[in-house]
Amino acid sequence: MNRMHNANKLMLGIFSANCSSGMAVTKVAERWDNSWENNLELVKMCDEAGIEFMLPIARWIGYGGETDFHGDVLETVTWCAVLTAQTKNIQVFATVHTAYNHPIVTAKQLASIDQLGGGRVGLNVVAGWNKPEYDAFGIELPQEHVARYEYAQEWFDYVQKLWKEESAFDWNGKYFQGKGVYGSPRPLQNPVPILNAAASEEGRKFAMRNANYLFTPVFDFESGAETVADVRNKARQAGRSVGVFTFCSVVCRPTQAEAEDYLDYYSNQNADWEAVDYLMELQGMHAQSFTPEALANFRDRFAAGHGAFPLVGTPDHVADQLEQLSAAGLSGITLSFVDYAREFPYFRDEVLPRLEAKGLRNPVTI
Repeated sequence: MNRMHNANKLMLGIFSANCSSGMAVTKVAERWDNSWENNLELVKMCDEAGIEFMLPIARWIGYGGETDFHGDVLETVTWCAVLTAQTKNIQVFATVHTAYNHPIVTAKQLASIDQLGGGRVGLNVVAGWNKPEYDAFGIELPQEHVARYEYAQEWFDYVQKLWKEESAFDWNGKYFQGKGVYGSPRPLQNPVPILNAAASEEGRKFAMRNANYLFTPVFDFESGAETVADVRNKARQAGRSVGVFTFCSVVCRPTQAEAEDYLDYYSNQNADWEAVDYLMELQGMHAQSFTPEALANFRDRFAAGHGAFPLVGTPDHVADQLEQLSAAGLSGITLSFVDYAREFPYFRDEVLPRLEAKGLRNPVTI
């Protein structure tokens, strides 16, 4: 069963568990250890709890600082294959940079994983923005978003054709050429769920054309509602329906004071500020995912969760905030914790039942 097609009003996923420290740019000892053992423990818990999907970040160069934030990252296609093999129902996305991965190889890899998992692979398409990673690959980062997404569009179209054509074909594009190309096996899913992480205008245009879900930052409930309305309008004009996902960092404790104290402990008293500032500098210079005003005002959010929307408080408070995000029109939320495997069980036991009571989610069926 593919959970991405269930009847839950608000889908939930886990974000960045393949990366060292997850989403928390912190020096605390309990920050996330992204070992295979921890990832497998986490994904099995999430699968049993009815979480819809796992979403990784594709990183090739860390952000430095004392912790070298995201310096240790499990490669996402390999990660996707292993987690799929160890689970029954959860959708597992692979995040793929179009600039670093040939479409023939990616099409074959993800089709193989989809066969392995009985139709549970997803593709998160990333056009790329991080100049140090481009430098590591010896590739020039196009300064114009238009050029990045023109390349990404041809890459995506090539993958789609490989998944659909039953006979060999030639590809003669601007960026790719191939003779006698074909893809076998093909994915079991038709279509494979597509997610695109973007905040720039060109990125959102790409999502409107190709994605099932746009993954984008949300800073407050009002801006979230505005983003959803804009996406729905543009998708409707393109003759498509595109859901909106955002990412949240979670600190859920029995009391509000405990939650706020722990937030201060890991994201203020023990933040890896050198890594935070370098990450923010790169985001402002290249990603265009955040406005200059947001970058100036949300330095604390970068320390707490890479710029994520904060869900901090009691189970009731966290559930209420998720309800407000759903009311703003968000189709899905990704969750991150300082220590995913240790903190997720409390979220599972206390927040998920509250979301069911609010009508946002249904009881788990295995």
